[in-house]
Amino acid sequence: MDALSKYVVSIVCTAFLMLFGASVVAADPSLLARSYRPLAGQAPVNLQQTYGGEVLLVVNTASKCGFTPQFEALEALHARYRDQGFAVLGFPSGDFRDQEFEDEEAIREFCTLTYGVRFPMFEKVHVVGPDATGLYRDLAAATDAAPQWNFHKYLIGRDGRVLANWGSRTVPDAPEVVAAIERALRAPRPPR
Repeated sequence: MDALSKYVVSIVCTAFLMLFGASVVAADPSLLARSYRPLAGQAPVNLQQTYGGEVLLVVNTASKCGFTPQFEALEALHARYRDQGFAVLGFPSGDFRDQEFEDEEAIREFCTLTYGVRFPMFEKVHVVGPDATGLYRDLAAATDAAPQWNFHKYLIGRDGRVLANWGSRTVPDAPEVVAAIERALRAPRPPR
């Protein structure tokens, strides 16, 4: 390809990106650009404003599930890495055999008193099906993996992209989960 041809291709590509790139970005809102109430709370929390630029492990939880003891490892991860810009975000759900309390105050008390959960827990949501909340629809679309049961884990990087996901049987402190979290934490925080 001669120099003139390369120049023309470069101009065409630049024009294409200028025309269509902005609309693609605008049509693809940030995964975290949404708000949820804290568990048994009133005022919604904007996830982007509060957690943007952090490494996040988003987990659909349930209080009456065989995987519920994973709360201990989730809390340990949160405590271990929070000062480095990491947070576990829990979203209670009764989508799988109604294994979550109806009352959010009961969920909060159970998590706090039984497992010492201090990581952020949000309002009870649907994570699968037509009533799935926007966050979980987007997580499933980004990974081709909707939760198949309680305690499905999605790792979100500092740039807001989904880096990995693990099913319920993978414990939060599994070597592959910890290694992925530590890799993600090495990425620089984006400017705010």
